[in-house]
Amino acid sequence: MKRASRSIRRDRQVREFEKRDLGQDIAQSRSVVVRSRKRQTPTSILLDPAIINKLKEKAGAHGIGYQTMLRIIVHEHVDDY
Repeated sequence: MKRASRSIRRDRQVREFEKRDLGQDIAQSRSVVVRSRKRQTPTSILLDPAIINKLKEKAGAHGIGYQTMLRIIVHEHVDDY
């Protein structure tokens, strides 16, 4: 019986979410999205899975994602080469 109850509650939440217009809520939140003025170019590289695992470990210790960690490393060391 619990399952049916959860399903009904979830369906009600989904219906409420779908009919709600968030425009006014967003306008009142006074949130600001900050974007860099510099345009960034997406790129892709192939990395060994061991390197990705090391990046994930180190990034996790800093509370950031591994791609962000890789971007920081490249930014700090690009002039070394």
